[in-house]
Amino acid sequence: MPRGMIHRPLPGRVLGLYALATLDREGSVYGYSLADRVATKTEGAWRPGPGAIYPALQGLVARGAAREEKVGVRRVYSITPEGRSLLRRIRREMAGRRSGGPDLSLLWAEIAGTTDPGRFMLQRLRRQLDALETFLTREPGAPLGSGSLREAAVSELSGAIQRLRTTPGVRRRT
Repeated sequence: MPRGMIHRPLPGRVLGLYALATLDREGSVYGYSLADRVATKTEGAWRPGPGAIYPALQGLVARGAAREEKVGVRRVYSITPEGRSLLRRIRREMAGRRSGGPDLSLLWAEIAGTTDPGRFMLQRLRRQLDALETFLTREPGAPLGSGSLREAAVSELSGAIQRLRTTPGVRRRT
């Protein structure tokens, strides 16, 4: 774990949904391989242990979204038709939302005990931009519809900067 990072596990539901998406995309997985994928996707910031992975996978099994099979000493999980249906429904719902859900930044700012919510939100923005930059470095030609993700990101950022500059009450640095 990078120095100074606090171990903050993802909520079990997110881990379960990530597992479901992984099962749909890649086929059967076992717990250790799923933990390894999460660690890779979070650039090592979080590697969920058995106490997070297996309850998430067992939750999918209990819900009928996945099945478990013992292969040697490993438990291997695969998606069921019910799991695919659930994933399609979740994806349809998320596609209907602009950002995939409400922004909880101000709630997290209070949980973190910050006295400056604006600075907290700016730090979150920097982390997201860093993550986008890292992704684009790994996938320089990442497609997005008819253009590239890089072009779309620059366009989106330019528009956001223009809106910030023209929004009443937003002070510029002098």
